[in-house]
Amino acid sequence: MILYLLGFCAVLLGVGMCVDWWHKRHGIDDFDPEENAKRVSESERAYMESHMHNMKNDHHNGML
Repeated sequence: MILYLLGFCAVLLGVGMCVDWWHKRHGIDDFDPEENAKRVSESERAYMESHMHNMKNDHHNGML
């Protein structure tokens, strides 16, 4: 039973490595920041702006 479990884990790791290799080889060909910005919801945009603002404040004021 343990050997089957180890074999299954090895197969999953192998498939993951193959998928990772394929994506690194082919890369992202059609990256358009303006097109991506159209697909962001207002709540995601507000969250990121708030997070960036808080990071800037932490950087200038130092972490407590």
